[in-house]
Amino acid sequence: MEVVIVPDATAGGELIAETIASLLSRKPDALLGVATGSTPLPIYQALAAKVRSGAVDASRARVCQLDEYVGLPVGHPESYRSVVLREVIEPLGLSEASFMGPDGAAEDVQAACEAYDKALAEAGGVDLQLLGIGTDGHIGFNEPCSSLASRTRIKTLTEQTRVDNARFFDGDTEQVPRHVITQGIGTILESRHPILLATGEGKADAVALTVEGPLASVVPASALQLHPHATVVVDEAAASKLKLADYFRATYASKPAWQGL
Repeated sequence: MEVVIVPDATAGGELIAETIASLLSRKPDALLGVATGSTPLPIYQALAAKVRSGAVDASRARVCQLDEYVGLPVGHPESYRSVVLREVIEPLGLSEASFMGPDGAAEDVQAACEAYDKALAEAGGVDLQLLGIGTDGHIGFNEPCSSLASRTRIKTLTEQTRVDNARFFDGDTEQVPRHVITQGIGTILESRHPILLATGEGKADAVALTVEGPLASVVPASALQLHPHATVVVDEAAASKLKLADYFRATYASKPAWQGL
């Protein structure tokens, strides 16, 4: 696992956007796994700016969702499909045809989970998967004690996660769905390059446990320790609990520029 400490969220967004740009130059039809929430917004903003300037051609890129709420009506503004269309697809000038995600409104949710997991494999797999991290160490909606071999499936959200996400539902926790479809940890680990971005002091404990703690299902993000090419990008605040922070800084500073993330 490579840990990169950046000054702030803007710098982290720019660094990861540059990595995506490099991927698209090598593989124009790369499948990009996207996360929602406030953390990845600097990535999407930086990438969209590169597209507008002509520095990046994203016209053949494909995009897939990490997770989706269960039970929200089609077109609900806070469904993750709507969020991705608004924050990623439209700014990058892509069409809905380039976008794939699980059906959170399906009558048979289990079948929808299995269909999405199969669709990712049939698409050739995810080339780069963006991840955030919850205050409890969850990635996607794989809550603490999720199986490290789990596949795309339905999950019940913890109350803490519902409280954290209430800000997107007018501050009303009761409006936050109790169930979601999420890529499983096993599914996420099949992506060729997972990149986790964490910013803010509130994520510091989770980051430290993910990077320096033991591999444990109680901290789902720690499963990234098993991946041969996982990257964790953190700002100074999120890195504040890392015991090896100085080592991570020195390692990245001496890394050959051609190597990238």
